[in-house]
Amino acid sequence: MREKTNFLVFGQPLIEEPEIAEVVSSLRAAWPGTGPKVSHFEELVREYKGVKHAIAVSSCTAGLHLGCIALDLQPGDEVITTPLTFCATVNAIIHAGGTPVLADIDPETLNIKPEEICKKINSRTKALLPVHFAGRPCEMSEIMALAQQHGLRVIEDCAHAIETVYHGSHAGTFGDCGVLSFYSTKNVTTGEGGMVLTNDDSLAAWLRLMSQQGVTTNAWQRLSGGNYRHYDVAEIGFKYNMMDLQAAIGIHQLKRVEKCWKRRQEIWNRYTQAFDDLPIQLPSEPSSETRHALHLYTILIDKKTCSVSRDEFLVRLHHDNIGVGVHYRQIADHSAYRRRFGWRPEQWPNAEKVSQQTVSLPLSPKLSDSDVHDVIDSVRKALKPRRPRRSSYVTVLNSEGQ
Repeated sequence: MREKTNFLVFGQPLIEEPEIAEVVSSLRAAWPGTGPKVSHFEELVREYKGVKHAIAVSSCTAGLHLGCIALDLQPGDEVITTPLTFCATVNAIIHAGGTPVLADIDPETLNIKPEEICKKINSRTKALLPVHFAGRPCEMSEIMALAQQHGLRVIEDCAHAIETVYHGSHAGTFGDCGVLSFYSTKNVTTGEGGMVLTNDDSLAAWLRLMSQQGVTTNAWQRLSGGNYRHYDVAEIGFKYNMMDLQAAIGIHQLKRVEKCWKRRQEIWNRYTQAFDDLPIQLPSEPSSETRHALHLYTILIDKKTCSVSRDEFLVRLHHDNIGVGVHYRQIADHSAYRRRFGWRPEQWPNAEKVSQQTVSLPLSPKLSDSDVHDVIDSVRKALKPRRPRRSSYVTVLNSEGQ
């Protein structure tokens, strides 16, 4: 293996000249805030996802929060979600006044399991919040059937799933709303940002109003026309709007979404072929009639079969200058939720196992063929037995955001 002198940062986005030029044009126009480029980006996403409304927001977290507020949760109301997710999913429920309830995952797909959801539904359940983990669609037919049977609302966390399709329909278009993430590591990025998708006209109008402080017209609408229009504060809203500077990046990112997906597919296939003989669990094959967004390539490292723990594996790759991610430490591993809800990780055994073994390998379209070669060589080398190091401790940060 050739020596790699530069650290390969996990999840770096591919930013090209059209994005840079578009951002510069917004700066030259002296209009960096919410304006025409946000509207244009919303229209592009709306068309791509095949949905009636797309409302740009400052982050996926903001979109999830608004979606949960729209549920009008009262004290004691419960929302069922997965334990294998970023904290934003659970935080949105809590901040909206609800109580998160965790249902275990399928150990193969790593998505929330409909049978586990069914076990958690009771008279206090108000909504379901499935997460399309790594870009693989949840079993939405079964989830929507449960929702209809019990009169529940559905919010889809599509942070990993802009390209995801389930039985001919895009992820984010099944429930009351779906929420995309454009964080810097995502398949389409705006640096920070998100988008709420919905086919409900009244919900779309409310989401747009609430994302802009409850103000009826934004600054671009008030100031760019021939006549000044006074605004009204119709609701007590939030500062959750996206800026034109962000949308300027997203416009061109979305234009290359298919090209970048195909590049990630090439890398995905190279990994699968290269690791086929290793004693690790590889991502399961996408189900028929679905499209996997290929956002994360996650492998599971079991010390019993690999002779190395997951954390020691992370250390070895970092020593080889290969950046990796952990998606995720399950929610019940975190002290804030254990204190508040008394959760214990062993309550969700499938999520607990994955949480202790999972590693996400670099999968950005920015990776060169030599970068991919380096990752493959490092993984194979790291799984060979080694003499223990005198000091092998490293702090591994979860390189994720919504």
